[in-house]
Amino acid sequence: MKVVIIGGGPAGMMAAITAAQKGKSVIILEKMNSLGRKLLITGKGRCNITSSLSMDEFIKNTPGNGMFLYSCYQNYTNKDIINFLKEQGLEVKEERGNRIFPVTDKSADVLKCFTNKLKELNIQVKLNTKAEDIVIEDGKIIGVKTNKEFINTNSIILATGGKSYPLTGSTGDGYEIAKKLGHTITNIKPSLVPIEAYNETICKKLQGLSLKNVEINVIDMSKNKKIYNNFGEMIFTHYGVSGPIILSSSAHLVRYKNIEELMSKQKIVLEIDLKPALTEEKLDQRIQRDFNEEKNKQFKNSLNKLLPQKIIPIIIQLSKISPEKKINEITKEERKNLVKLLKKFNIELKKFRPIEEAIITSGGIKIKEINPKTMESKIIKGLYFAGEVIDVDSYTGGFNLQIAYSTGYTAGINI
Repeated sequence: MKVVIIGGGPAGMMAAITAAQKGKSVIILEKMNSLGRKLLITGKGRCNITSSLSMDEFIKNTPGNGMFLYSCYQNYTNKDIINFLKEQGLEVKEERGNRIFPVTDKSADVLKCFTNKLKELNIQVKLNTKAEDIVIEDGKIIGVKTNKEFINTNSIILATGGKSYPLTGSTGDGYEIAKKLGHTITNIKPSLVPIEAYNETICKKLQGLSLKNVEINVIDMSKNKKIYNNFGEMIFTHYGVSGPIILSSSAHLVRYKNIEELMSKQKIVLEIDLKPALTEEKLDQRIQRDFNEEKNKQFKNSLNKLLPQKIIPIIIQLSKISPEKKINEITKEERKNLVKLLKKFNIELKKFRPIEEAIITSGGIKIKEINPKTMESKIIKGLYFAGEVIDVDSYTGGFNLQIAYSTGYTAGINI
């Protein structure tokens, strides 16, 4: 009897390939008109395949139930996916932040490696085919009801993805199917998602400005407590903030107690250090040097060496130093306040953008109902899970795709 994989994303394709290599006859059911739609848009269309960090570090970078993935990560590592792609003729390269990309910079080439392997293994792919129900009789799986037919099977891997990016087919179908079978679905929230800000006027003026090598701290002002810290790249949008370090912060913040309520009360502040390589003292010395060179200039023309052009008018406005003021007229106190502003450029966070804009979903099928060594359901024999449908999620950097490969492989090898 055939093994049926519901979902043709990276987790489903990896599960299918692994099961077929074991000698199983495999069908993939995919409701969209092509496989791997979400894979194509990862890494801005370049596909951040995985990370070069050790698998222990993968767990640390997975705030959503990382330890549950211990066995899966041992079964199928970052080296395994790199070797798989190389065997299919695709070389990879490492970029800043331990990120692994295809040398071609095309996610379509990564997808082609998977689809070529599916063909080579004679795996049947049924596109435009939506699984509607897994049918159970006497506590055992007897088949899958689709929008087109009934398929007899007693072995199913559910790999339907989460609820983010619905245009790629991730619309939460898997949650409903699992729920009908008695599985618990934990609270579904957006993760790796941009964040809206109260300082809309500032963000709109800075829209499109990318800040590289900045440090961020997210502060819970109700407790005066730092709840997240990161270093790297972020970008301003017309509604707030985005970019790698902001997206990763959302994966952490979404789990913080009463986060929505705190945001609604303007109690969550994003503190941006525009010059993290310099202490306040060193930054003050640097500004004094710049000022000495341009002492006859007006303040508004004095920051070009220090900051990106787009942010200068905002800094001038927030510094409360008159733009027309001559450099040699700026007081020590005004200069010290400017230093503080550059070290703590604050944005009040308002709310997460909708789940449709999230890269991944936080929440899913409860991990206590899944055997972590096999990915088999503890409720229904013969039912396995893989990928984002499970309540596991990571920061940005290739970690979430690795979850897909590792859980897909583990389900495929054990079915």
